[in-house]
Amino acid sequence: MPRQQYQVVADELRAKIESGEWSAGTKLPSRSQLCKQYGVSDTVVGKAMMLLRATGLIETLEGVGVYAAQRK
Repeated sequence: MPRQQYQVVADELRAKIESGEWSAGTKLPSRSQLCKQYGVSDTVVGKAMMLLRATGLIETLEGVGVYAAQRK
């Protein structure tokens, strides 16, 4: 079964965080930038972000942005 678009986006973002390309505290690109970069809708990026947030890889500061979380 083919992977869903949000899973592909989440995996690519996860890889950037886990590799250290985006270290803890690094601000991630905006949702609109990610939509353009991956050629997907805002809904797809939102689902990918929800997945990463649920696994503790990112944190959202309301009105400020989304950041790579401190590793536990």
